[in-house]
Amino acid sequence: MASDHILERGLKAAAKPGPVLMPLTSKLSARLLWLTVGFVMLAEIGVFAPSMARFRLDYLNTKLASAHLVLTALEASPEQVDPVLRDRLLDQAGMLGMTAIRPNMPARTLGPHMPSHIPEVYDLRNDTISDFILDAFITMLRPADEAMAVTGISPDDPAVVVEVVLDEGPLRREMWIYARRILFISVFISLATAAMVYFSLQWLAVWPLRRLTLSMIGFRDAPEDPHRVITPSDRHDEVGVAEQALAEMQQELRTALLQKERLAGVGTAVTKISHDLRNILATAMLESDRLDSVNDSEVRRITAGIVRAIDRAVALSASTLRFAREGLPQVKARRMKLRAFLDEVRDSLQAALPGVEIVFGQIADFTFEGDPELLHRAFENLLRNAAEAGATRIDISVRREDRYGVVCISDNGPGLNPKALNNLFVPFAGSTRTDGSGLGLPIARELLRVQGGDVVLEHTSPQGACFAVRLPAHL
Repeated sequence: MASDHILERGLKAAAKPGPVLMPLTSKLSARLLWLTVGFVMLAEIGVFAPSMARFRLDYLNTKLASAHLVLTALEASPEQVDPVLRDRLLDQAGMLGMTAIRPNMPARTLGPHMPSHIPEVYDLRNDTISDFILDAFITMLRPADEAMAVTGISPDDPAVVVEVVLDEGPLRREMWIYARRILFISVFISLATAAMVYFSLQWLAVWPLRRLTLSMIGFRDAPEDPHRVITPSDRHDEVGVAEQALAEMQQELRTALLQKERLAGVGTAVTKISHDLRNILATAMLESDRLDSVNDSEVRRITAGIVRAIDRAVALSASTLRFAREGLPQVKARRMKLRAFLDEVRDSLQAALPGVEIVFGQIADFTFEGDPELLHRAFENLLRNAAEAGATRIDISVRREDRYGVVCISDNGPGLNPKALNNLFVPFAGSTRTDGSGLGLPIARELLRVQGGDVVLEHTSPQGACFAVRLPAHL
């Protein structure tokens, strides 16, 4: 039976379509590549603006130094300045004209062909970095060539103030050449950096993540195959920890699934046996009823014991069948008051437990959402377990813990033995009575967990046990 289940699931897994190939733009590695290129380009753009401002400032300072040099060269001749030589020097320096202001000397102006109207005038002595950046972009984007006047301190002599008149066209062309060069370098740097970052991330993260993903997909398709369990690498970082955890989880899950397959086969067989046994026990009960009609005290005494044993066997078979057939319960939640719900549970069970006193202690009332029928079954199992264990008094109290309300169910029974503690919520294994099915606590926990709650053992001793039921409360 177990092999049939495994074969059937293997055929289903083989029929599943493989992983859908993702487009290039949706892959993690492609996204990392484009993000790296984008971020590097953004950084280059942040560097581009001050670089262009610095290039323009250096260009203009060079012109100021050239103008001072031209003036010095012309004044070195003791004779009158030759106009041809002056114009030639100014032309070679790329200037239309210049003016020099020196301490204790009159201003000296050169350039008889300076334009009468100069639309753009700049003073480098008072500009800030933001002004330099703005002026650089204005110069690059101006559609027509115009004359410009630039005033600044001579780089060769801080005591000399120089004003030069220039044609803006050569400056603009030099700036665009420099901009294209920066763009080429930026693209090269961004691609080189992106490539290095890309392959580093591939080696450090993407390839290990892809290996983890493929392992999970392969394990999903055939969890019973031991070769689908990932083999952890020797890495000691987060990826290595993830691989180790995945390997342990896959191994534990594989063991649990194989055990579940075996238990499913055993459970199917037990269900059939229980069904047939129930019919046999029904026949035995009919025969015992016939024996009970015999007018013999000894026979009737023996028959009574047989009837009680058959009743217990029938109850065990019925509970086993019900547990095997039931799936997860369907929750029909509604909002309720806890105190009213507990009053209803006590009123319905007090008559069914004649030898047990159910007492309410401190009750912190609150509103919660739950299925009344499922919760009633869970509390009934817990109270009946306490009564069947030998308790004569059950105390119920309620306290608040964060977003939960905790219902404490304490009894004065003999407590739980070590065997029951080790298998407390294991079906058919956690009963403290020889004739018990061991289904009360597992069913109660299942009914609570499907509603967002839980039940745990708070403490146990020879003076009694205490179970805590956690219910999500509305704030």
